[in-house]
Amino acid sequence: MGAIAGAELSTSDVSQRYTPMRRWIFLAVLFLVGTSSSVDRVVISVLLEPIKHEFQVSDAELGLLSGLSFALLYSVLGLPIARYADRGDRKLLITVAISVWSVMTMLCAAATGFWHLLAARIGVGVGEAGATPPSQSLIVDYFPAAMRARAIGIFATSGTAGYLVGLSIGSQLVTAFGWRVTLVAFGMPGLLIAAIVFFVLDEPRRQAGAKEAGAGESFAVSIRKLAAKPAYVRLLIASTLYSFAAYGSLVFVPSYLIRVVGSPIATAGLYYGMSSAFAVLVGSLAGGWLCDVLVRRDRRWTAWFPAIGFGLAAVPCMAMFLIDDLTWFLVVSTIGGVLLYASLPASFAAIHAVCGSARRATAIAIMLFFGNLLGFGVGPVATGALSDMFSAAHGPAGLRYALLIVMSLTIPTAIITFLAARHMSADMED
Repeated sequence: MGAIAGAELSTSDVSQRYTPMRRWIFLAVLFLVGTSSSVDRVVISVLLEPIKHEFQVSDAELGLLSGLSFALLYSVLGLPIARYADRGDRKLLITVAISVWSVMTMLCAAATGFWHLLAARIGVGVGEAGATPPSQSLIVDYFPAAMRARAIGIFATSGTAGYLVGLSIGSQLVTAFGWRVTLVAFGMPGLLIAAIVFFVLDEPRRQAGAKEAGAGESFAVSIRKLAAKPAYVRLLIASTLYSFAAYGSLVFVPSYLIRVVGSPIATAGLYYGMSSAFAVLVGSLAGGWLCDVLVRRDRRWTAWFPAIGFGLAAVPCMAMFLIDDLTWFLVVSTIGGVLLYASLPASFAAIHAVCGSARRATAIAIMLFFGNLLGFGVGPVATGALSDMFSAAHGPAGLRYALLIVMSLTIPTAIITFLAARHMSADMED
């Protein structure tokens, strides 16, 4: 894949090239991409218990399988892929990426042992490294600045569909057919989505009259410019802490409901998947809309808004792990989820507001590098290790204490995000 000459149109010119109908069609296709990515990422959480029993592995090893194995190459490859996304054909990149992770998801089903499964799971991460940075970069080109938080919020709700399918349907499939059939069933649709991406999406850089925006900026220059922006640095730190708290805890929620609450896997996956989907849908859409309204008054709300949301979410997101009743757990976790997911679109919009058009995908990839390597990678492993340690003394309840400790990181996330707002005005660059 060669870089396209005349790398990038100015975002204000690009968005005017598309009618509202085309913008929403493109967003719908990218929504499918995000859904497939979310499904293949989250479905492993409802498969952990049967995999644990078949391969006789510890919670720390389950954390390695569900987190670090996926995040390792996802994080490492994310940066060079993002550099290509800042210059090259993002549509082709997404097409190849979704094809790779779909095939590797199906290969996971053929694993004959834990380490074979771990290797295939690493392959899933390789493919998914090419999803989010180019997708968000395209959304920023398709939509004008006044609509970006809303558009990114809608894209973020692809996690809704992913959680709903991965947890709800996945739990039913694994109960009826086992974890191997479940992985094949979820991998196959990705190949169809890859074809839709290739034939439907448009790459704005292929438009005649494109002017160079980032073709001459080296990776080192991009890093220096981003590092010189205090708002970006603070948002990066906050995002990494959030990822550690979210990924480190949420991947073990089905196991918590099975072991501590005593819910069957089919029931736990179905109802937690539905409540999570509701939380993501309401939070992302309402949060994106409200943030757009507030940003028209003061653009610093792109940082203030998620800071308030993360701070409020800390209470229910910790309290839910003190509850032993499934119904009340779902109620409290839904409240926490709405607050968390209302904050995420604004967080991404804040990063886009300060990074500059020449390095959008790079800025997001750096955020995902740390968020996935330390959050999705180390987070579940750390949670699993804490669970093993506490469970030795407290039995199944040890998982509860591990989850409480990890989820408490939403508090410093809120504080650091709020501090980023002080520098938003000075650091903004479109």
